[in-house]
Amino acid sequence: MNGLGLLDQQRARATRVCFLYIAQPHQVWHSLSIAVAMARDWPEIRVEIAATSAGHLDYIQGMLDALGGAPVTLRLLPPAWLRRISKNAPPPKALMLALNAGRLSTYDAVVTPERTTALLRKLGVRRTALVYTQHGAGDRGGPFEPRLRVFDLVMAAGPKQRDRMIDEGWVKPEACAMVGYPKFDLVDALPPSVTPAFARALPTVVYNPHFHEALGSWSAFGLSILQQFAADERFNLIFAPHVRLFETASETDRRAVAGFEGHPRIHVDLGGPAAFDMTYTRQADLYLGDVSSQVYEFLRKPKPCLFLNPSHADWKGDESFHHWLYGPVRETADGICDAVAAAIAGHGDFLGAQKTGVAQTFDLTDTPSSQRAARAIVDRLSALDR
Repeated sequence: MNGLGLLDQQRARATRVCFLYIAQPHQVWHSLSIAVAMARDWPEIRVEIAATSAGHLDYIQGMLDALGGAPVTLRLLPPAWLRRISKNAPPPKALMLALNAGRLSTYDAVVTPERTTALLRKLGVRRTALVYTQHGAGDRGGPFEPRLRVFDLVMAAGPKQRDRMIDEGWVKPEACAMVGYPKFDLVDALPPSVTPAFARALPTVVYNPHFHEALGSWSAFGLSILQQFAADERFNLIFAPHVRLFETASETDRRAVAGFEGHPRIHVDLGGPAAFDMTYTRQADLYLGDVSSQVYEFLRKPKPCLFLNPSHADWKGDESFHHWLYGPVRETADGICDAVAAAIAGHGDFLGAQKTGVAQTFDLTDTPSSQRAARAIVDRLSALDR
């Protein structure tokens, strides 16, 4: 006898899947529902969740509690000293991966919503399957890149994303699974965050600039936009930039934005939970932005959009800017409130394009996306094991 009881032997043989979170907490929304579905529907699989900060794990535990729990194990990845020197930002992703490569190599699969985890292959992790869930369903060309080839399974929210990844040669058909949008499962299951309490019931605009240095609109137009909305009494404004935009912002930028806090018609959120869980995109009447994939979450229910092109990009016919077909595109922020009013009045001109675009972006069925994604992982692991 080897000293192991039957239960211990079964556990020793169990498939172990790690859902890994090494970036900002907004990415939790793109794969946690898959972990829950897998843990509940495939009890023979040991599902573990690993994160690089205690704050991430607390956030995740709160979501799990609100969902009614799931048989998962939460793990805080070492080392503690790297968290201490990182202060408020997540520890450096590449260094965290390097220091935990051996630990992560013990899993049958590592599931991640970001692409940096592809580095594990260069760090000697060979047997472990790598699964990329995506963390958005946008058009920007940056995410369509060589690291996708490293993953054993790449998920797509819909035919638009799937076809582009395959047609451009980033992913082989057998390594791509179209699963819908698991984030919607969490959004629908959990209550939204508290919505801003504006003094007056006015049409609400959400301004969501991306952190991209050239394509993002903040550095060129941001302060002017805030100033114009502060002076115009027709609209309420939610300023909710991509969480990474102000993660390393200068004190000058932070002080400038702080000057708008407390304004009766402006709500500022530089990266809180309400910016992650679609509270703002559900509340707002118009989306003002540039190249963030959040526009597609906003358009789950078609509504007016207005886009900003600070780099004067030649965007027409470029699929990386396909979402700019869903509303007017401006190369200046001058008269932005008048432009918002015109975009609301002219929404009918873009309604058909919005509905078509959303259908191409999200392949939603009666089966929850999280269950489809969990099944895709299980099936892919089975295929790789043959």
